[in-house]
Amino acid sequence: MARAGKKLFYKIGEVSKICGVEPHVLRYWESEFTLLRPTKNRAGQRIYRKKDLELIETIKHLLYDQGFTIAGANQKLLERSKGDGMPLFQGAAKASERYAILEIKKEVDAILQILG
Repeated sequence: MARAGKKLFYKIGEVSKICGVEPHVLRYWESEFTLLRPTKNRAGQRIYRKKDLELIETIKHLLYDQGFTIAGANQKLLERSKGDGMPLFQGAAKASERYAILEIKKEVDAILQILG
């Protein structure tokens, strides 16, 4: 797979690995969060863009780290989307950074297998 910076679209399995969220959770979040609406290709597969990955990271941070309910997190996202556009949180790794780390880990594991 290409690095996150070079790739325009991601399938749900790739997003699941990058963001650390199961595919069924992503599908559920689509039904609950009005801002999360990935497009579908001709085959009906969900296609996520970089902005979708960043939104998923934000949702995950609000739910898991800050303890918001789904309704509260949705309200926070809607308020922010109408507001000044400032990020909802600082310091949480962006999806593209997490993807790069996963790719590096795979490469290191492959090198270790060769050496070991």
